Formats: sequence, C-alpha cells, structure tokens
Amino acid sequence: MKLFKNLVEAVIDCLKQTLLENKYSDKVLERAFKLHPQWGARDRKFIAESVYDIIRNYRYLSVIAGSEKSYRMIFAAYLFEKNIPFPEWPEFQTITTEFFEQNKKSIRSQAVLLSYPDVLWQLCEKELGPEEWLKQAAALNESAKVILRVNTLKTGREELQKKLLESGIETESITHFNSALHMLKRQNIFSNPLFKEGYFEVQDAGSQLISEFLQVEPGQKVIDACAGAGGKSLHLAALMKNKGKIISLDVEEWKLDNLKKRAKRAGAFNIEARIIENNKTIKQLANSADRLLLDVPCSGTGVIKRNPDTKWKLTPELINKTISLQSSILHEYSSMLKKGGLMVYSTCSILPSENQLQVNKFLEQKNGEFSLIKDKTILPSEGFDGFYMALLQKN
Repeated sequence: MKLFKNLVEAVIDCLKQTLLENKYSDKVLERAFKLHPQWGARDRKFIAESVYDIIRNYRYLSVIAGSEKSYRMIFAAYLFEKNIPFPEWPEFQTITTEFFEQNKKSIRSQAVLLSYPDVLWQLCEKELGPEEWLKQAAALNESAKVILRVNTLKTGREELQKKLLESGIETESITHFNSALHMLKRQNIFSNPLFKEGYFEVQDAGSQLISEFLQVEPGQKVIDACAGAGGKSLHLAALMKNKGKIISLDVEEWKLDNLKKRAKRAGAFNIEARIIENNKTIKQLANSADRLLLDVPCSGTGVIKRNPDTKWKLTPELINKTISLQSSILHEYSSMLKKGGLMVYSTCSILPSENQLQVNKFLEQKNGEFSLIKDKTILPSEGFDGFYMALLQKN
C-alpha cells in the first residue's frame, strides 16, 4: 500500500482536532473534505477509515506507541497493527517494529486491549455486569453498517433494491425489519439521484424499530417531542401514509430547518415543525396527542460503532446530567399525551440507568397514571446500533 504524505498529514490533523480540541470526528472530516475538493473517493476513504479506526482504538494504539499525544507515533502504531510497512520518510526513520512489539506485550488490561477509558469501562461493567459488558465492548468496536430506510411514501423495498442495483449499489433485505436495506459496499450514497428524490434515508435498523414500536395509525395526532433533524418523524409520516398530523418539536431551530428540507424531499406533508421556546409550548399541547415519541438525549453508548469519539468525550458527570434531563423530559412532556394514548420512551444507550431504571422511576412517581405495555433492548452484539424503547399507556 502506497502512502501519500499529504493524506497522512490530513489524518493526523483530523485526530488532533477530534482528540485534543474535542471536536466531533464526523464534522472534522466533513470540513476537511470541503477544504480539499481535489481528493478523490479513494483518498477520502483512506482518511475517513484511518481516522475512525485510530479513534476507535486510540488507547490501545497510544500504549503501543508509548505516547498519548504524539499522533505521528500513534499513526505509526496503527500501520504496525495493520501490517503496513512504514513509509521511507525522515520522520519514520527512527521508528522500529520491535519498540511496538515490546509495548504490546506489556498490555494486561481488557480496557486497554479494547481501548476504553477506565472510567467508562468501570461504569459500563457495573451497570451491565463484567461478562455482558465485555461482549458489548467488543461489538461496539466494529464498524457500523450502512442501513437505508425505504421511504414507502414513494416506493417499495424490492422496487428500490432494483433501482439501486441499476445505479451500481448492491443491497440486501434484513429479516424482521420491514423497511431496511443493508448496503453491502460503503460508498457516498448522498450524491445518488434516488436519495435526492427522497426514495430513502440513511437510518440504522434498530432506530427504525422505534417509530414502529409507537403503533401509529393514519389520521392520528402524533407528537415527536425530541425530533432533532427528524429521522423518526419522516418514518412516522410514512407509517401514517401522510394522513393525520405529526408535530415535530425541538429546542434547536437549525435542526428543525433541516427536518423541513428532508420532509419536502421525502414527500412527507403531514409534518409541522415547531420550536420549543419555553414551557408554554408544552402546556399548549396538553392532553392532545394520540401518540407521543420521546426519543430523549442520552449518553450515546449504544452508537459508539458509529461515533467512536463518544468513548473519549463521556464522563460520569455528563451521564448523570443527561439522566437528570431525561427524567425532566419524561415528567414534563408526558403531559401532552391524551388519556388512553400511547407513548414511547427511547434512547440510543445500553445503560439500564438511562433505560429500564429511568422508566421504572417514572412509573413509580406517576403512581398509576401510566402503565408499561412492553419494552425492548437492542444490543450492539446483535449487529446493529444499541437502542432501548419502552411503550407506555396513559391510563
């Protein structure tokens, strides 16, 4: 494999921005690609894969490299692990494989081997149990699959598969997921005309189950109270066949602006985006929704495959703050549900403190006002991202 100095420097620069300056790797890469339009598909693939692989294995590689801050040495350790010969550049002349091999032999800790900070490792081990956490920690180090959600407002799954194949994109259906297609080869899907025409969205299979879990029906009034950029709102619109009304709420206006563009592309005309300005917004919608989706902010421990830098950004303080926010949202926003209506509480976390324990505490505090109908956990070891969803009814 031939290495090019400018691309290696780009990888090192992206690592510094993510790990030293605490920026998000996807945004760092997006900006780098915009600044360098001359990079071809192969160049971008090399940079993105190297950055994500190194971030995913940062602790392990830094121990082998003998430094947490020398990103050049960490990149050299990455080459060593991948069995790629070091380039014959002056800065790599003094680096030897023997040095890396010796450091590798000294590793005893599972947290180092699987590359997690001790604090996060201990927290997850405590919540899930050592055996279960070890299994999930390994699964979270795999690369995330690219999953598409077929927009049934415009096409069917088999029809879309054929159209994608005609444009050189091979996919496979996934058992037990009604609208999901697994893209077999990673490539830039967003430039595809079928995406631009709204035939599909990129959405993990586990995430797709959340909207279906809400059991919406055409003609209902549905509130998606933490809508963000609206991936689940769009899915709900398709499940409702564009009949009825979806009110998509969020505290960030720019996310709702993004949702409006996506809804137009998807042909989802029953969505109304509304910003949450204060408590009044919630009070005005009291007892009005047939269905309510609370896809709350969370630690993101279930989606580390997709966002590996989450490992290095999470702290117990941040998780505790998030748990407190989840509790507030559950208590305040649940008032928008009608009596007899159904509500889904969901997260992309695998921690019981954000999931089952959060729901149990809510039910206890509401003292019989709500009942748990069923809940479901999707673990990263099942091949997709990790999610939790609970279906509740207002009595």
